[in-house]
Amino acid sequence: MNTSEEYQKYQDLLKAMAYHNHRYHVLDAPVISDAEYDRLVATLREIELAHPDWVDATSPSRRVNGQVQEKFVKVKHPAAILSLANAFNPDDVKAWFERILKLDARVAHSAFVVEPKIDGLTVVLHYENGVFSHGATRGDGQVGEDVSANLRTIRSIPLRIPVDELAGPVPLELVVRGEAYIPVAAFDKLNQELQERGEKTYLNPRNTAAGSLRQLDASLTASRPLTILTYDIVSSSQETPATQWGLLEYLRSMGFPVTDLAKKFSILDAAIMYCQQIGAARDSIPFEIDGMVIKLDDLRLAKDLGISGKDPRGAIALKFPAREVSTKLLEIRVNVGRTGVLTPYAVLEAVEVGGVVVRQATLHNFGYIAEKDIRPGDRVMIKRAGDVIPYVIGPILDARTGVEIAYVPPRVCPSCGSKVENLPGEVAWFCLNPACPAQLVRNIEHFVSREAMDITGLGTRVVEQLVSAGLIHDSADLYELSNEQLMLLDGFAEKKVENLLAAIADSKERPLARLIIALGIHGVGEVAAADLARKFGSIHKLAAATPAELMTLEGIGPNIAASIQIWFQHEKNSSLIDRFIRLGIDPVESGHSANAYQPFQGKTFVVTGTLPTLGREEVKEYIQQRGGKVSDSVSAKTDYLVLGEAPGSKLEKARSLYIQVIDESSLRKMAGEE
Repeated sequence: MNTSEEYQKYQDLLKAMAYHNHRYHVLDAPVISDAEYDRLVATLREIELAHPDWVDATSPSRRVNGQVQEKFVKVKHPAAILSLANAFNPDDVKAWFERILKLDARVAHSAFVVEPKIDGLTVVLHYENGVFSHGATRGDGQVGEDVSANLRTIRSIPLRIPVDELAGPVPLELVVRGEAYIPVAAFDKLNQELQERGEKTYLNPRNTAAGSLRQLDASLTASRPLTILTYDIVSSSQETPATQWGLLEYLRSMGFPVTDLAKKFSILDAAIMYCQQIGAARDSIPFEIDGMVIKLDDLRLAKDLGISGKDPRGAIALKFPAREVSTKLLEIRVNVGRTGVLTPYAVLEAVEVGGVVVRQATLHNFGYIAEKDIRPGDRVMIKRAGDVIPYVIGPILDARTGVEIAYVPPRVCPSCGSKVENLPGEVAWFCLNPACPAQLVRNIEHFVSREAMDITGLGTRVVEQLVSAGLIHDSADLYELSNEQLMLLDGFAEKKVENLLAAIADSKERPLARLIIALGIHGVGEVAAADLARKFGSIHKLAAATPAELMTLEGIGPNIAASIQIWFQHEKNSSLIDRFIRLGIDPVESGHSANAYQPFQGKTFVVTGTLPTLGREEVKEYIQQRGGKVSDSVSAKTDYLVLGEAPGSKLEKARSLYIQVIDESSLRKMAGEE
C-alpha cells in the first residue's frame, strides 16, 4: 500500500471532489464555487499525469460528474452524455487545436461553431413519433434521473414536433440534448417576489434551475421561470446533419429553441475573438454563461477524433473568469458616508474573482444582512460582474459550524460615537451629528452650496483645508473665522481672505428656506424647505413643530416629519441652531402672518430659459416668497410656465398640455408689482 504524502494528498483530493460532486450534482447545494472546483480538477490532473498508475475508475477525470438521486426513476441514456475539457485563455484553445491537428490532418480544413456555455442544468429529451415521451437529467453521463413531469411544465420545450416540409419527416425516435436555465431578469423577479412574501431567496440562477427540476411536485417546477436551449442530438432513427451548424438549423426547424449567439467561423482566431467579445458583453446577455464552447463544425471528424478520458476531442469550453466564488467572511465593518449613512461592508479571506483578488465586498445595507442572515464567520458567495464592486450574494448555510452569531447593527456611529437613527420603513441608518468627522467636509460643502447659503469662494479644496487645519468643526464655525486664521493657510492672500469673509457675512442675509436647505435634514429638499419656511416663519417655530403640524403640508408624510423632528431633537443640532442665532443667523420669512398677501398661493410654476432680470435662484425665491411652488418638470399639475430666452423642451411639453405660458413681466403683474 502506498503511504507517501503525495499519494495521501491524492486520496484526500478524491474524497473532497466526491463530496463536492455530490453537493453540486445531487443536492444542488454546493459549498464552493465553480472556479474553486475547476482548481481542484486542475490539481487532480497534475497528480494523475505524474502518477498514471494511481488512477482508477472512481476518479472524476474518468467519468462524468453527477449521481442519480434515489427518489427518481433511473433512465439509461442512448449514448454517453459527456462534458467538455476546459480552456482558460486563448493559448489553451490553440494548444487544443494543435493536439487534435496532430491526430488528424483534416482538422486544418474544418470550420468552427461557437456557442454560449450556459450555466444551467443539462437535460436529455426523448421523442417518439414526434411526441415528447420522457426526459432526464445528465446524471453520471450513462444514467440520468427521470424528470419528465417537471420538463413538461417548461413552455419552451415542444411537446409535439411540428411537421415542417423543409425539415423533412419527423424521426420516429429522437433524443435531444439541451440546457435548462432561468433567465437573469426572471431570477431577479422571482427573488423579489419571494422576499416580499417573506420566503427564502436563492443565491444564483443555476442552482435554482437545478433544484426546480428536481422537485417531486411538478407544480413547484411549474411555478419557476425555467426555459431551455438545445444544441445537440444524442440519437435519431434517421440521418441528421453532418455539421454542427446544420444541426442547430435542423433543431430550429423542428421547433426546438436554439441560441441566437451561435456563430460559424472559418478560422480559429476569429472564433476566439468572438468568445472574447461575448465575454466583454457578458452582462448584457439575458442568461448566465460561464464561457463559450468552440466546436469543430464537421461532426464526423469530431466523432473520429474520439474521446480523451471523459472529454470529446472535437470541442473545448473556453471558460470566462469566475464571477461568483465562495470565501470566508472574516468580519463585518461599517463605513460612515459623507451624508451620514452607515454602510456595512464585508472583510473577506482573500479570493480571486473575475481576475481580481478581492478582500472586501459590499453588503448593501443592514436590512440586506438581516434578510440574508449573513453572519461573521460564514462561508459566503460573492459576485463581481465587470467593473462593478464585488458584493456578497449570501451565506452557504450548509457550511455553517454552529458558532456563527447573528449580526447586530451598531447603535452608535463608529466615527463619532453619536447615537444613530433609523427612520420607520427605511433600511438606512444615519448619524445625525453635523460635526461627525466622517461627514464634516460633505456637510460643509452642502451648507455653502449655491442652493443653500451660497457662500462664494468655499469650494471643496478650501473646505478640506479649513477642516484639516482644525479651523472648523461644524458650519457655525464658518462665521467665527478671522483674518489672521485664514492668512496662515496656503494659497490665501489678503484679497482672497477679504472676499471670503465678505461672502460669509453676506450669507447671514439668506432667507429662511435657504437655511433650512443648508441644514441637510434627510428628505427635505428645496420645495419642502420653501413650504416649511412659509408655514412656520422662523427656525424656532420649525424646531418646535409637532409631526401632526408638519404633515399638514403637502408632500410631507410621516417619515419626513419624523426626520425633521429627530434632527431638531438631536442635542448637537439643537446647540448648532442656538449658535446660529447668537451669530445673527436667524432669518424670518418675509410677510409671514396668517393674513399676509400670497398672490401665488396654491399655484405651481416651471421656469425655462433666461429671464431679463431674475436669475434662476432669484425667480425661485420670488415665487416661493409669494406663496407659489417651483417645479423642475412640466406636468399636468403645472399652472404656469415662465418663459425666458433660449427655452428648452419644457415649452413644447407645456403647449402639449395646454399650460399657460407667461414671461417675467406677466409674472410681476400677477404679483401686483406692475
